[in-house]
Amino acid sequence: MSHSDKELGMDRDITRRDFVNGVAMVAGSLSLPASALAAVTSDAEASEPQRAPDYYPPTRSGMRGSHPGSFEAAHQLRDTRRIDTSGALRTGETYDLIVVGAGLSGLSAAHFFHKNVGPGAKVLVLDNHDDFGGHAKRNELHVGDRTLLINGGTLELESPERYNQWARQVLDDIGIDLDRYRKANETNRSLYRSLGLRGGYFFDRETFGKDTLTVAPPGGERRYRAEFTEDYVRRMPISNRAQRDLLRIHDPNQPDYLPGLSPEEKQVRLARMSYRDFLLNVAKVDPQVYWFYSSLGCGVFGTGADTLPALFAANMGGAGFAGMKIAPLPSGLLSDLPGGQHGRQKEGLGSVHFPDGNATVARLLVRSLIPDAVPGTTQESVALARVNYALLDRPSNSTRIRLNSIALNVRHDGEVGSAKEVVVTYGHSAGGGNLYQVRGRACVMACWNMFIPYLMPELPQAQKDALAYNVKAPIVYTSVFVRNWRAFQKLGVEGVSSPTMYHDAVSLTEAVGLGDLQFARTPDDPIALALQRFPRSPGLPRKQQYAVGRADLLAASFETFERNIRDQLARILSPGGFDPAEDILGITVNRWPHGYSYTYSSLYDPLEWVFTESDERPCVKARQPYGLVSIANADAAASPHTDAAMLEAHRAIEEVLERRAYPFLTHKSAVVG
Repeated sequence: MSHSDKELGMDRDITRRDFVNGVAMVAGSLSLPASALAAVTSDAEASEPQRAPDYYPPTRSGMRGSHPGSFEAAHQLRDTRRIDTSGALRTGETYDLIVVGAGLSGLSAAHFFHKNVGPGAKVLVLDNHDDFGGHAKRNELHVGDRTLLINGGTLELESPERYNQWARQVLDDIGIDLDRYRKANETNRSLYRSLGLRGGYFFDRETFGKDTLTVAPPGGERRYRAEFTEDYVRRMPISNRAQRDLLRIHDPNQPDYLPGLSPEEKQVRLARMSYRDFLLNVAKVDPQVYWFYSSLGCGVFGTGADTLPALFAANMGGAGFAGMKIAPLPSGLLSDLPGGQHGRQKEGLGSVHFPDGNATVARLLVRSLIPDAVPGTTQESVALARVNYALLDRPSNSTRIRLNSIALNVRHDGEVGSAKEVVVTYGHSAGGGNLYQVRGRACVMACWNMFIPYLMPELPQAQKDALAYNVKAPIVYTSVFVRNWRAFQKLGVEGVSSPTMYHDAVSLTEAVGLGDLQFARTPDDPIALALQRFPRSPGLPRKQQYAVGRADLLAASFETFERNIRDQLARILSPGGFDPAEDILGITVNRWPHGYSYTYSSLYDPLEWVFTESDERPCVKARQPYGLVSIANADAAASPHTDAAMLEAHRAIEEVLERRAYPFLTHKSAVVG
């Protein structure tokens, strides 16, 4: 059945809109007349609006992530490729280090700098968003005396026991005790299973003719990867042939679909073949079977099985490989490439997911840099701490974090080989026409690789090309706060996969707590639901899908998202008593048009880039220092993982310290055209 807007609750007054589509739109221009040149006598103007007493971005709803106001100036610079910095207002500030980007890499860079230089050093961190953390943001809603938390971006620490030395050092330095956290939540994680909740699939009417929810049998794996038993498969609204094929590719005694090839030859063949081609043309399954795996790979690469190498699918638990006798991927040292490149690294003991995802890590990093701004002393206390954003940019701080400030130009003051300072020009992200200039004895670019060529026109063309190679994958993390989760209990599900709907998956947040923050212990408690959307265009090459998906996200209004969210939840959960008009308390759409860092794929890139640490990889050429400027971000490792971001932050600070210790070394980039 179809639901009207009124039935869906589109007219209800909920927590969903701050201003038009999230925040006030940007105003002003990138150009100022030369007559505006002046020295700013006070830095108050350069720090607004984060000094307002009611400033608290985690509780903002509507369109978040790359929220309106955070990117328009960057797009204007991209389109015009010019900026008039002659009228920028000089703040009179000079720092030992300026960091462009307050994500986990940028914050880690500031941390490593102070750790090696000392607390007396002066660091300025600029960020275009209204909150720190980069992709590691939190969504927060207060319902009575309860605080509901959910990640607005980066979800978890993946296999942290396999982290590189420097990422582990950051976690240790900021007071993260993963063993204590795991132990505290040991019994909590079994809550949903103790209530008999499992994973399920929702077969939408547009694809299958009728909306149908099929719930996995008890005792299977949590969420979506339940065992495909014969009874489970027979209940699915798919053809008889599809049912047989689905059971076949999960049979441990299934045939070898590439007979006559050696294990090594199979590796190469599978590396150059998409998982879609493997299933449809090699394993020869019914197209309806492919539906179950069409989104495999989205959680890492941002696109589905049509762009996922079959060899990667085999390593990620995809079906159809039990009889293949593929040569095993390396273990030990060879499985630990920096940044944990997928398709190569072995999984560890499992991931660690804080209630707000890796926003906990960002908060603890900020606490280590500016202790007064984040109350508390332990990892447990940070969950309910209310950050005092007014303290982030005080003149007395060793590290100052200046939000709503988008860097628009970075240049050396003089010839790159002899310059003593870098000049950084930035403007307000959320509006206003003024530009500001600050100076630094060193600069770390912890923003996105693809934007750096526009910020630094003086870079060699070869390095610009290498930076531009990293095209980031779009992704949406949608948070829906609801009055209770009785419908999930009645239907017997904790997570539902829906590959052909607007959002690929819907699930309850993980049952974990941190300190005094408690999760929803009973189905009568309010809770946050996690929905994921990977805008993709199957059939197009991966980077083209990214471009189309990014345009889709930027064009979609919040109203479009809201109606699709309400419709999808109604169709899946209404049989369990869910009422979208009554039960939804708030909606936050965390839109990331530039989400995951590009990782190399054997379908599109040389095998050496995928499976070795070759210096020929674009990420290596892109991250070379240039003069007083170093580059630190996950893009520099061609990996979307948190440990990669921290590893690259350490490398960038090493470069900064080497220049301080050995000023006679050349400042120029190692990249040659």
